[in-house]
Amino acid sequence: MIRHFTQFFFLTGFCYLLYGQEVIGIVENASDQKPISTVHVINLNKVTMSITNKDGKFSIDADVNDTLYFSYLGYKPIKVRVSNDLVKYPNTRFQLTELAFALEEVVVRPYQLTGYLDIDARNVPINRTRRYSIPGLPSGGYEAGNRTPLGEIRILQAISNPADFLYNIFGKKPKQLRKLKKMRANNELRDLLAVKYDRKTLEELIQIDRVDLDEILRKCNFSDNFIKGANDLQILEAISNCYEEYKILNR
Repeated sequence: MIRHFTQFFFLTGFCYLLYGQEVIGIVENASDQKPISTVHVINLNKVTMSITNKDGKFSIDADVNDTLYFSYLGYKPIKVRVSNDLVKYPNTRFQLTELAFALEEVVVRPYQLTGYLDIDARNVPINRTRRYSIPGLPSGGYEAGNRTPLGEIRILQAISNPADFLYNIFGKKPKQLRKLKKMRANNELRDLLAVKYDRKTLEELIQIDRVDLDEILRKCNFSDNFIKGANDLQILEAISNCYEEYKILNR
């Protein structure tokens, strides 16, 4: 009897190692309990993603203690730690709460244009962003921002002092930044990031807050125009390239 019992647990453990575990659940609106479709469910540990169907249902590979991140436009995102019960009992219900948005007036014409090309051409600001080419670096160099003596000094300092270059940022979060490669290879995740501009999903995936994300880009000499206007996928690519350059400079 004991022998058969032991064999059962051995086979169960083997199947777990072979097939893994998954969480099956339903996402619904907290106010009326109606299912929500196309909610993005991301396993922050495995960097995998699932999307709810028309019935709000999803399934995603997950181990106990993994963290799931639920994101949907117009709703407050939530994080859930995977427990034994979540794996054991399917169709657990997860509720998202709607956010209240105050619509702001949209300014269509940021510049006062007269209609005369020779006058308007002098009034519209010119983007003087420059990139410095550095042989041997994957992205080919750095975007230096505005052309100022201080900006050029920062470029030279970053190159001439590789030991100091982003060490305080990248050096403290090696595990989180190693996720970048997985993130770039996940097409579903790339599609999600391509339409996001709030950095929240990026913050959760690599455990770096918005302030530090912006600081990384500044240390890599990306312009303020890029930092403010880029979508999350572009930010991911910029940080990834910057991290690869950092590793090359610190070999």
